[in-house]
Amino acid sequence: MSPLQLSVYWRLSLVFFFTSFLFFVDIFTAAIVAATCHHGNLTAGGSSNAERNQSRSEPGEDDADWTTAESGNLDSVCGWTDWLSYGQTVYMVGMLLGSLFGGAISDRYGKRPVLLACVCVHAVCGLVPAVLPQPFVFLAIRCLTGVCCCGINICSFSLAVEWTLPANRLWPPAFLPFCFSVGTMGGAPLAWFSPTWTQLHLSLALPQLICLPLFFSVPESPSWLLLRRRTDVLDRYRSNSPADEQCLDLLLDSAWSDLQKATDAQKEPPPGGHAPSDIIHLRHPTVLLRLFIMSYLSAVSALTYFGICMNIGSFGVGVYSAQFFSGLSEVPGLLVPLAGLGRRPLSMLALFLSGAACFLSLLLSRSHGEPVLVMGLALLGKLCILAAIFISVLYSIELFPTVVRQRCVSAVNLCFRIGCLVNSLVPPNPNGAISLAAMVVYSSGPIVGCGLCLLLPETSGVQLPDSVEDCTRQPQPRPPSLGPLWRSLQYFIEMTKPSLAFCH
Repeated sequence: MSPLQLSVYWRLSLVFFFTSFLFFVDIFTAAIVAATCHHGNLTAGGSSNAERNQSRSEPGEDDADWTTAESGNLDSVCGWTDWLSYGQTVYMVGMLLGSLFGGAISDRYGKRPVLLACVCVHAVCGLVPAVLPQPFVFLAIRCLTGVCCCGINICSFSLAVEWTLPANRLWPPAFLPFCFSVGTMGGAPLAWFSPTWTQLHLSLALPQLICLPLFFSVPESPSWLLLRRRTDVLDRYRSNSPADEQCLDLLLDSAWSDLQKATDAQKEPPPGGHAPSDIIHLRHPTVLLRLFIMSYLSAVSALTYFGICMNIGSFGVGVYSAQFFSGLSEVPGLLVPLAGLGRRPLSMLALFLSGAACFLSLLLSRSHGEPVLVMGLALLGKLCILAAIFISVLYSIELFPTVVRQRCVSAVNLCFRIGCLVNSLVPPNPNGAISLAAMVVYSSGPIVGCGLCLLLPETSGVQLPDSVEDCTRQPQPRPPSLGPLWRSLQYFIEMTKPSLAFCH
């Protein structure tokens, strides 16, 4: 890799490492408030408002228990713990808003400035709750953090993919989630060593603020610079080193070829008359079928992945250790690009294993099995659904024709964000466990998606389609043979053994 490529990758990996801190902060705040606010607190003990008011009037040293968040007064966090349950929902609303506007803004102004703005605001958002522990401020900050997180995801994935040669573009969707998983592991001990509200937010925000100057050296996307005719910046990048010059020439040749094909596909009329509009392309049965399947897979993947992530403390294991092993279980996902299989068999295998693992976890939990084994199976399901998610990132790009690709990918991403939002609205069980209906959805949804993948073609090693006619000329889907699937299953089992061993 050239020096500029290394600069992009390690800085983006650091960004994703810190993004996980605030993504899971609601889990840690709930645990800290439950341990700090002892009396009239719905989070800690489910007491009524009358009990809360009665505990306020009790004199003595216990009077400080339910008000000890930081300041020891009645305006502390323990006075509005009811609001904390809305934090994750508001965060997902922010991510939904970010997905609606983040892509258009980054296309207009560039990936680098939008990424830098989101990273700076994201770091400041982690600091504000420690200084102003107020309910409306907290919820507003959580929404703004969600918008910034979505902007970081959009710009980071675009920059990483556009700084990677086409033959290696499966690695960025695997490597960046790996860094997010490592950040999940790192955030758990930081939260464990932070027993109060202020200490928690300071410990999660200060590392981001300290590292902010490092991110200002991230280069802009060469494809965006080529599109905007910013040749002065490209020449400056080329002059950095001979390796950078060679890398940029290869990247720009690929980007220029893709740009020319997209332009020709939009301008070239069909043999029989004028060019059809985008609406006509979107109404084509092939495009509609693929759009429906990928939208379903995105929504189901979001429900399963975030449903397990946000309820990781519901398996009878400590919150901090469960969060650490939750991140550890995703580390083998980095090995998925080494599998050497196509998009369709990998997606089918990951979806099936995810549904099967969640179903076994459900059966064991209902039969009062070992909590560690129940959590281990759930984390195996989360690992497999994570593999399906980042495979679908490339699969969506390769399935749709150039003339409507951006719109279709945006619709698929929107379904993913809606799945995240719906998951945050599911009410928890009174006993704190994941509800039966939720676990049924987590297990059955991916298995149904595995069957729907049979209707999709294999796109690995196939040229990107420029028109609907190119989609119809792609190899028709055929039932997969049992031999490759059995070898893939053995590969996944060997890959996930270390994670299950750590859970035991």
